[in-house]
Amino acid sequence: MHSVCIAPSIMSADFSRLASACDSIARSADMVHLDITDGYFAPTLTMGPQIVAGIRKLTKLPLDVHLMLENPERFVEPFRDVGADRIAVHWEACRDPMTVLADIRHSGALAGIALTIDTPVSVVRPLLEIADYVVILSVELRSTSHGFQPIALDKVRELVTMRGQRSRPQVELDGAITLQTAGWAKAAGAEILVAGGAVFQTENPEQAIRGLRNA
Repeated sequence: MHSVCIAPSIMSADFSRLASACDSIARSADMVHLDITDGYFAPTLTMGPQIVAGIRKLTKLPLDVHLMLENPERFVEPFRDVGADRIAVHWEACRDPMTVLADIRHSGALAGIALTIDTPVSVVRPLLEIADYVVILSVELRSTSHGFQPIALDKVRELVTMRGQRSRPQVELDGAITLQTAGWAKAAGAEILVAGGAVFQTENPEQAIRGLRNA
């Protein structure tokens, strides 16, 4: 079975101890995932470029920025300027996903397209040649339960089949990743797993990451 990259979600860390949180995953994680929400497209309000700039100073790991907000094309440059290495925008929020992905790649970052649970994988078919990765949400965006949605595994399999022999776009699964769901995701073909509480809400984040990687 293929190996997976682990991207701990910084939103699950203790924000009063961000330096410690970044240090705790420095030797085992592949990247740091940052959810950027605006209170409109996603129901919560998280962080802006200034916080990301601060996190950039705390880690050498690539920053995987997930723009869960309306009009994401307005924010590509601000987040790239503060050190985002990967920027994903939601298909549902873009007027012209192809142009936004091209702008992200032109900025020097890897370009990702993200899909909510309700959006069929087929919408990314025209974007396969330009997207570096696809983020599939495995939780309901506006639900408070945050339970893992098994339909996400079907979407991972469909995307892997659609991609065929290409090595891109990579498949990133985001939401409710645990030891159990990590194993399911890996078997389905996911290559990057975004895990929050399963990493930062443990006594040993490094050990937790190793467990997820080997699930």
